[in-house]
Amino acid sequence: MRLLESLKWRYATKKFDSSRKVNENDLEKLKEAVQLSVSSYGLQLYKVLVISDKETREKLLPFSWGQSQVTEASHLFVFCNYTEHREEDVDAYIASTAKIQGTTLEKLTSYRNFIKESLSRMNWSEWQAWSEKQTYLALSNLLTACAELKIDACPMEGFDREDYNKILKLEERGLSTSIIAPVGYRSADDHTQFRKKVRKPITEIFEMF
Repeated sequence: MRLLESLKWRYATKKFDSSRKVNENDLEKLKEAVQLSVSSYGLQLYKVLVISDKETREKLLPFSWGQSQVTEASHLFVFCNYTEHREEDVDAYIASTAKIQGTTLEKLTSYRNFIKESLSRMNWSEWQAWSEKQTYLALSNLLTACAELKIDACPMEGFDREDYNKILKLEERGLSTSIIAPVGYRSADDHTQFRKKVRKPITEIFEMF
């Protein structure tokens, strides 16, 4: 199974080769992999910023706990969750479903109402936790696709969210930074690539009934 070999190859890259850039063809593949991610109800309530602009990443670096991957990598993926529950997002999803699957809005009314009711029961903190989880599902697809293409990546939670939001002007768009992932190619000087992967034994993770 090629996927398993790709997953064994990948690691959280600590130092990128800043001279190498991900080409447009592979970048489109990564974007499509994220697009195809699973999400609760299929809503995909997030945005992903793909930043190649050096000046912007230089501004973000001081608020990235000094982690140089932010500026050394080819691109910086910034996953942003929606900060508020908006019923129009559910309406838009239902309308899109009706159009693509060739059905009517009337037939989807019960499902639309079910989604709206489920989301409306969440308080603010529950909504934040739920919406951030959606971005992690998308992040997983990005990391897997990177591994398949032999592109390196490093998921990072070490950044100052408020400063990211301010620099990227996210609050006025109803968005908040959830997690970031520099993407590019490992530097030959990154010694962490030679470390053996540490994972729990399968027997400790799984219980079979």
